[in-house]
Amino acid sequence: MTPTRRLPAPVALGGAVAIGVMTAVQARINGVLGVRVDNGIVAGLISFAVGLLALIAVIACTPSARRGVGRLRDGIRDRTIPTWMLLGGACGALTVSTQGLTAGVLGVSLFTVGVVAGQTLHGLVLDRIGFGPAGVVAVTPGRVLGGVLALAAVGISVGGDVLSTAPLWMLVLPFAAGVGIAWQAATNGRLAQRVQSPITATFMSFIAGTIALVIAAAVSVLVRGLPDAPPAEPWLYLGGLLGFAYILLGAVIVAHTGVLLMGLGSVLGQLAASVVIDLLWPAQSGPALWQIAGMAAAAVASVVVALPRRRRR
Repeated sequence: MTPTRRLPAPVALGGAVAIGVMTAVQARINGVLGVRVDNGIVAGLISFAVGLLALIAVIACTPSARRGVGRLRDGIRDRTIPTWMLLGGACGALTVSTQGLTAGVLGVSLFTVGVVAGQTLHGLVLDRIGFGPAGVVAVTPGRVLGGVLALAAVGISVGGDVLSTAPLWMLVLPFAAGVGIAWQAATNGRLAQRVQSPITATFMSFIAGTIALVIAAAVSVLVRGLPDAPPAEPWLYLGGLLGFAYILLGAVIVAHTGVLLMGLGSVLGQLAASVVIDLLWPAQSGPALWQIAGMAAAAVASVVVALPRRRRR
C-alpha cells in the first residue's frame, strides 16, 4: 500500500533533517549518560524506558492511537502481522546502546559518520528491493552519487590520526547502528501502514527495544557488575523523549521519501548538529576542524544530489 497523498519533497526532507538533528543531540545525551553510569547498555535501557513511559501516556490520551493498539493486538493474535514487523525496536536498542558505549568518547561527529555509512549503504539496498513502505524506489544515478558523497564524509573523517586515537570497534559499532536505523525506519513504516497508526508502530518499536535492552543490561551487569548510581541532572534523561519523537517522525515520512532519501536528509541534520555540538562541547576524542568541515560539505552535497528534479517540458 502506498500513501494516496504524498508530502511535498521539501517538507519530507525537512522532516528527515529534523530526525538527524534529534539523533545527534540524543547521541551526546546518551553518551554522557553512559559515561556517568559507566555502562552504555544500561544508559540505553534508561533512555528507552523514558521514551516508553512517554508513549504510554500519549496513547492513553489519544483515541486514534488506542484504536491502533487494538489493531496491533488483533493482528498479532490472528497472525496477520508477521513477526519481523514487530522487531524494529531491536535495532533501536542497538542504536542507543552504541550511543552510550561510544558517543561520549568519540564525540558526536565521529559517531555520526559511522552511522552515515551504515544508513547510506543499507538504504540503497532496502529501496532497491522494495522493503520500505514506499515500495521499490529506483536507484537512479543521482541517488547513487548522493550515497557516494555521503560515504566520502566517512573517508574524510577517518583521515589523520583518528584510528590511532580511537579503537576500531568504536567506529564499527556506529556503522552497525546505521544499518539498523535504516532497517528500523523501513520496518516501522510498514507496520504503521498495517495498523494505520504511526504512533502505534513507534509504541511497538519501544516495546521490542526495551525487552532487548533489559536482556542485554542483565548480561552486562552479570559480567561487569552493577553500574554507577544514576545522575541527578534531569537533562540526561531526555534522550528517550527525542527517540520517541524521531522514531514516530520516521514512521510517518519514510513512505513519502523512501529509505535512502530519508537517510540522506537525516545525514545532513546529524552532521550539522554534531558539528555544533562538538565545537561547543568537545568530547574526549574527535575529529579536527578540517575533518568536520569536510564531512559537513560532503553531507550537504549528498542531499542536494539526491533530491528529485523536475523534468523540463
